Amino acid sequence: QVQLVESGGGLVQPGGSLRLSCAASGSIFRINVMSWYRQTPGKERALVASMDSGGYTNYPDSVKGRFTISRDFAKNTVYLQMNSLKPEDTAVYYCYAFYNAVNYWGKGTLVTVSS
Repeated sequence: QVQLVESGGGLVQPGGSLRLSCAASGSIFRINVMSWYRQTPGKERALVASMDSGGYTNYPDSVKGRFTISRDFAKNTVYLQMNSLKPEDTAVYYCYAFYNAVNYWGKGTLVTVSS
């Protein structure tokens, strides 16, 4: 069982930065994949960053060079650093973990990019 709790969302101006955190219950070292997704009303949840147990990362073109996923094993936390934010980045951001063939999701945190 894995519980995920996101934090760090909020209102930010275009061009600004924000760092999201995802605190996991237990050691994240055991988790196969941890990712961040985002979702806007009427659209499917979309991947924005992923990291596997070996540290390999993956980003879609829409955020590549602006978003960075990282992890802190000591704090059992995964982060999403978001720079050069755009209004189209506005969404609810969800933390995801894949462990023992089970998908786990956090409840999400809202990011609003607006002037």
